[in-house]
Amino acid sequence: MKNAAILREKLWGYIVAHNPELMLSLREEFSVSQYLAEKASLVMPLVERLIAEGNPQYIIEELCLQEMTAELKPSKFLYIREIVEEEFPTQFAALQESGTLTYEIVNLITECSELFSELGFRENGENSSLRYAVIAQVEDYLK
Repeated sequence: MKNAAILREKLWGYIVAHNPELMLSLREEFSVSQYLAEKASLVMPLVERLIAEGNPQYIIEELCLQEMTAELKPSKFLYIREIVEEEFPTQFAALQESGTLTYEIVNLITECSELFSELGFRENGENSSLRYAVIAQVEDYLK
């Protein structure tokens, strides 16, 4: 089905950009295709309803992508990447230059996982306690 293929492609693009830790895990487990297929199949009833309502293709794709990525938000990867870029610009540039930035940020997600659980990581609302704790964790990691 054309819609399913488009949705799998869009979901993969989202994961690569926002959740590379999931991308690496799926690749390691050789389950990329299965994961994408499952996610796309779950939104097929929504696709059918939106088509029946006469929605344009781009609206259908956007609404389905939102549904498929709901559990992937907020992105811990982008959160930590922003902190490293803002608070540790020299190290950020060095990691980017060496090509290890994504790898190191994925490692930092693991390093900060307890902080995310204990202090709460959510999409809306800045949590200054979490931010300062993550900054301290990143600083220790980068030493």
